[in-house]
Amino acid sequence: MPSIVVVGANWGDEGKGRIVDYLAADAAASIRFQGGNNAGHTVVNDYGTFKLHQLPSGIFNPNCIAVLGPGMVISPEALSKEIAEVQATGVEVNLCISDRATLCLPLHALEDTLEEQRLGDLAYGSTRQGIAPAYGDRVMKKGILVGWLNQPEVLQERIQFMLDWKLPQLKALYPSCDFNQTAAEMTAWLLEVTAPWRPFICNVTEPLKALQQQNANLLLEAQLGAGRDLVYGEYPYTTSSNVTSAYAGIGSGLPALRPERVIAVAKAFSSSVGTGTLVTAMAEQDAFRENANEFGATTGRPRDMGYFDAVATRNGVELQAATEIALTKIDCLTGMQDLKICVAYDGEHSENPIWPQTAALSPVYEQMPSWSEDITGCRTFESLPVAAQHYVERIEALMGVRVSMVSVGPERDQMIIR
Repeated sequence: MPSIVVVGANWGDEGKGRIVDYLAADAAASIRFQGGNNAGHTVVNDYGTFKLHQLPSGIFNPNCIAVLGPGMVISPEALSKEIAEVQATGVEVNLCISDRATLCLPLHALEDTLEEQRLGDLAYGSTRQGIAPAYGDRVMKKGILVGWLNQPEVLQERIQFMLDWKLPQLKALYPSCDFNQTAAEMTAWLLEVTAPWRPFICNVTEPLKALQQQNANLLLEAQLGAGRDLVYGEYPYTTSSNVTSAYAGIGSGLPALRPERVIAVAKAFSSSVGTGTLVTAMAEQDAFRENANEFGATTGRPRDMGYFDAVATRNGVELQAATEIALTKIDCLTGMQDLKICVAYDGEHSENPIWPQTAALSPVYEQMPSWSEDITGCRTFESLPVAAQHYVERIEALMGVRVSMVSVGPERDQMIIR
């Protein structure tokens, strides 16, 4: 039962989408196992450039089932639009959507926005897509299961149950909340906007178990990275789900999964969007950000830019139980004169750097030789400039896990396999 889990080693935006797109060519199923519409994977292939938010990156392989797992919270209208955008390029979608995933409704997005506004300067940096409230409702047992879309009477009953509980709280805490949609109106809207994908709703465990019995390749895809994990990330500046490989089986519909490979994706530098701490932040970021095109795929927000943080990344690699590392965007470092790697932290509590926002930490850098050659055409590790090879090898030594893939550009063929 070969299975590969692709996860993030940092704070998200590591380039997981292009790694999954590359690996999906040999996959029988590509599975998203957590998260929702709050982050994007940028995929560049023969069909064009896509920013996927809920669809797995394997959607472009006609021989691959794209699975939205039970660990997800699904924004219904956004998913319909995303499916339409992919279909417009001539791709025939082959989907399975878990009946045990829950819906992320416009009411959740409103609640998310109102809370960020209330917090002001203390806001979490949410994308305001409603992810936290949607996961919160699931924990409070007020969530709306995707499977109820095929049972309209039950759907309306459960929406009413949720509204009776939620609206009095919202209107008490947020005086500006003017949500007045009825359960019947919400039900009618949901049945309309989910029409394109309701036929794909099923118990996803069954087709996945059938593929396992055929010894087919399964590819499981996470959103965000270890630094945003609800339990192990930079709390409270985290996402609202578990983004680690340990959750892949539960969130995909295969709780007994034992993956053969766990690929932790890391950028050749550090980047972060949202609230939190970036210990290795560069003094001058704008030019490098523009050159590397480092803007959020969902919000367009500029990402904070930093030098490669070996402390945080090794922590992420260990949290992900990675068997190998995929290093992305090393081509963006070409021409950088001041090239360095953070190998330690200095300051109070530096011995326990999991929560960097609680202490003033300073990076301890190791200077690295730079290179000026264009490496986007390199297809073997040996063809890289010696300085670039040394950079990868130093990261590998610091991580204690082999770097098996090196990306020198966004195209599928710009992937060096070691």
